[in-house]
Amino acid sequence: MKGLARIFSALVMIAFLGLGAAWFYFAPAPLPPNLPPIIGTADRIIVEKSARRMVLMQNDKVLREYRIALGFSPQGDKERQGDGRTPEGVFAIDRRNDRSAYHLSLGLDYPQPEDRARAKAAGYDPGGDIMIHGQPNALADDVVLRGDWTAGCIAVSNAEMREIWAATDARTVVEVRP
Repeated sequence: MKGLARIFSALVMIAFLGLGAAWFYFAPAPLPPNLPPIIGTADRIIVEKSARRMVLMQNDKVLREYRIALGFSPQGDKERQGDGRTPEGVFAIDRRNDRSAYHLSLGLDYPQPEDRARAKAAGYDPGGDIMIHGQPNALADDVVLRGDWTAGCIAVSNAEMREIWAATDARTVVEVRP
């Protein structure tokens, strides 16, 4: 009988820990503070990977800062497809997709010619489809995945992505720093 009680206790503990982990990873996003709307268009986006921060800039002034998620293996520059890294360097937004698998997406012009040349010389694919995007469409609008979970993209909450989408256009410069 004691053995059954221990097994039951262990199962209850596992279920409790599982629910806690699920809440941590799929909890609704905290409500953003009431910030004034962004007026005009951002001319530069700065991504600081180590700080998990993205900043929208306009004429060298900060418009807004966001907490971000990166690729599942964020240390270092992207080298090849599937490495889970977010590329570092200066890019530009070269496409906008309002029907992506994630809530809106802004594509970066990665890989650059030097990335393609390096990958070709080494005999591998440099990867591509690096985006700034919201959360997976399968999730509720107010849910934000925690941690670094993308394949190399830069992710924000859906509400933040709507704001970024409205404040950028094609050719906005994106600088990704280590």
